[in-house]
Amino acid sequence: MNLIPEQCRAARGLLNCTQEQLASIAGVSRSTIKDFECHRHTLHRASEDLLVKALEEAGVQLLSSESEGPGVRLRHHK
Repeated sequence: MNLIPEQCRAARGLLNCTQEQLASIAGVSRSTIKDFECHRHTLHRASEDLLVKALEEAGVQLLSSESEGPGVRLRHHK
């Protein structure tokens, strides 16, 4: 799954999470997230993997672009 900046921002919104909070959870720098979300640079594969893992563990499901386009949603907790 390739994370896109819009998904990252939307996922943080669903989680009510700041760039700083996500950076801390994922183990990356805040500037990595800020620059990615502002389209200043792409993510290194390792950073992307850390962000995706952190978002998924927090309950976000990343939707691929195969169906209706890339997106995010919160998983239902049972």
